[in-house]
Amino acid sequence: METVTHKLIALLDVVPQGGDHFIGDSEDLGFPNVFGGQVLGQALMAGSRTVEGRLAHSMHAYFLRPGDPTRAIDYEVQRVRDGGTFSTRRIIARQQEREILTAMVSFQVEEAGFEHQLAMPDAPDPESLTSEQELRKQLEPLMPADRRERLMKPRAIDMRPVDPLDPRQPEKRPPHKQTWLRAEGELPDDQVMHRALLAYASDFSFLATSVQPHGVTFFDPRMQVASLDHALWFHRPLRMDDWLLYDKDSPSAAGGRGFNRGNLFSRDGTMVASVCQEALIRKRQ
Repeated sequence: METVTHKLIALLDVVPQGGDHFIGDSEDLGFPNVFGGQVLGQALMAGSRTVEGRLAHSMHAYFLRPGDPTRAIDYEVQRVRDGGTFSTRRIIARQQEREILTAMVSFQVEEAGFEHQLAMPDAPDPESLTSEQELRKQLEPLMPADRRERLMKPRAIDMRPVDPLDPRQPEKRPPHKQTWLRAEGELPDDQVMHRALLAYASDFSFLATSVQPHGVTFFDPRMQVASLDHALWFHRPLRMDDWLLYDKDSPSAAGGRGFNRGNLFSRDGTMVASVCQEALIRKRQ
């Protein structure tokens, strides 16, 4: 039987159309627009399909327009450079011939070098925490009736927040969050797919870090929030079917924008990736 994880892998595995163009379907998660993590994961997968023997080590993307979750997305890959060690790709995502995302991705051959990393921060074990799916059930009565069924659908990424905030009664907290995450089920040994899945998952609940100090909630109709850009760095091989700790903070918010950072650690303490994002966190008068 096809699981939600198999469906997500199929969603991210964009279909070649010739001429370095790829098509990806869209997933309707009940959000007003297509989920940014989906576009990140598909764009990374499209770029990876034009490179051999090299894995993505960094991705820098800008969200240009909101995407339509009911429409497929065209990904155009431009082969910017292939050097002796690194390859660079530009990926443009379009719907109805309008750009919704542009990204630059750098790929590198595997090589040895100097090694150091931040120590993994303390966090409770994921088995001791309530899943995000269970927390959503508590909020189901507050969800818009026309989107409730889609918002409550099981998701392929099991997320377990540490000390979750109740959006019905938001309190001011320091700009720091932790979440354990992993894909449901066992996955094949394909680093391209694992990295695309991490790109997908890295956008969940990230921008909320920058609004925690302000005691606001996304249920407030005056709040206008959106990811503006998103950057990832893959430091070491990773597995998305084992628990990863996503440790997030927000050093600054100003001008209607919130800046967010995150580091991801495997359960044995290995730092596998880092993420940065600036988001629109505008409160209308």
